[in-house]
Amino acid sequence: MLTQTISMNTGISEKDRQEIAEGLSKLLADSYTLYLKTHNFHWNVTGPMFQTLHLMFEQQYMELALAVDEIAERIRALGVYAPATYTAFSRLSSIQEENDIPNAENMIRLLVEGQESVIRTARSVIPVAEAAHDAPTADLLTRRMEIHEKNAWMLRSLLEK
Repeated sequence: MLTQTISMNTGISEKDRQEIAEGLSKLLADSYTLYLKTHNFHWNVTGPMFQTLHLMFEQQYMELALAVDEIAERIRALGVYAPATYTAFSRLSSIQEENDIPNAENMIRLLVEGQESVIRTARSVIPVAEAAHDAPTADLLTRRMEIHEKNAWMLRSLLEK
């Protein structure tokens, strides 16, 4: 990860900024991979729940499109370059891409897993941000967790018989 050469004195040490940015980069990679997976499923879902899932997936991928920008901009505010390639995202993400088109029920399951992965990644960065007194990052992470917990709940509800 490359830092900028501009000196910063915001009350967060360079070491802490780097560590926080590394965690945020993983969150960015997870979020972008989940965005791509959700968009894929939006395009390719079929079956009796088509309309419901098509619209839900659209709402979720559109929210993720805004989220990746917010996360990347927080990384930049910390003075670190944000990863922005498929290669970097593939290396950093804990979410696997799908090579096949699963049925609608498996799409839902895979998206629940993806939402939960993003939650775990965000949760893992909070202690680092809090220890460095980085309230803006801690706030961002808390908001992201809240959104992904709600999305996971909504998706899980569709799997109940």
